[in-house]
Amino acid sequence: DVVHIPLGGSVLGPLMVPEALKPYGKGLHSHFVSNIDGTHMAEVLKSVCYETTLFIIASKTFTTQETITNATSAKAWLLDHAKDDDAVAKH
Repeated sequence: DVVHIPLGGSVLGPLMVPEALKPYGKGLHSHFVSNIDGTHMAEVLKSVCYETTLFIIASKTFTTQETITNATSAKAWLLDHAKDDDAVAKH
């Protein structure tokens, strides 16, 4: 699984990538969390496996509060499941 964490309009381009690569990405699942809604993030995280999920945090400045909040939530979820701080670098 790939969880892409952009914000607002930054999601439009990445949303097209899975569709364009569909013939080559059998078994690959893409998820997009592009707002601050904690429920959306929770639902996505319920559907992925911490061992095999790649997180992509997209931001121009990495200072947007919504992006930082979602990235922090993803990191906390990963650390809670992996029980190893080094796991973050692998995902």
